[in-house]
Amino acid sequence: MKKSLLLLLVIATLVSCDQATLNRALKTVLSGEITVADAAAGLKEALNIGISKGADALSKQDGYFKSAYKILLPPEARKITDKLKNVPGFSNVENVILEKINRGAEDAATKAKPIFMGAIRQMTFNDAMGILMGEKNAATAYLQRTTYQPLYNEFNPVIVSSLDKFQARKYWADAVNAYNKIPFVEKANPDLDDYVTKEALKGLFNMVEKEELNIRTNISARTSDLLRRVFAKQDK
Repeated sequence: MKKSLLLLLVIATLVSCDQATLNRALKTVLSGEITVADAAAGLKEALNIGISKGADALSKQDGYFKSAYKILLPPEARKITDKLKNVPGFSNVENVILEKINRGAEDAATKAKPIFMGAIRQMTFNDAMGILMGEKNAATAYLQRTTYQPLYNEFNPVIVSSLDKFQARKYWADAVNAYNKIPFVEKANPDLDDYVTKEALKGLFNMVEKEELNIRTNISARTSDLLRRVFAKQDK
């Protein structure tokens, strides 16, 4: 018990927590419940599992394209694909561009892990306890708050590169330019980058949320003693 108290005091000093937080932490140790250090470590382990599963699944071939996270064209793009069905070279434009943008998203998903891991390392004790006792998607919401913009900044250039790798932007630009030549149509913007980036991130966070819910509600998904002890507190 003395060792546990000493360890908690050292950790609290290192992170400069306030007196109220320290008092709550000491009370938690003395009561025999899990410590805030346990809670933080357990949540980090759970998030690492969820992130790894989510990012790995989406970055595989067909991780987006043939899954519930498939990126569809924005509604306004349908007017373009519908008009081009009878234009030589673009009769199958929607299916072609859908595969290309989803392949680009799969390629970019490999970049997600390091950014998520950085956010997890910065998680405070208060963050950890709030997430543990919070809503079923509290960890995912935390990651959205702390990683969305860095992820967007990282994903966007990768999406551009990935779309170019599969010639998606050129193909779509050619399709839009062909559409814009049709008399009396409202001119369309061929830019796909921002849309695909946001849709790719939406799928990524949805996948992480799914894995978070699995660990919160499925006891068999808690694959270590630490996870079982930490999430047993949430179950009460």
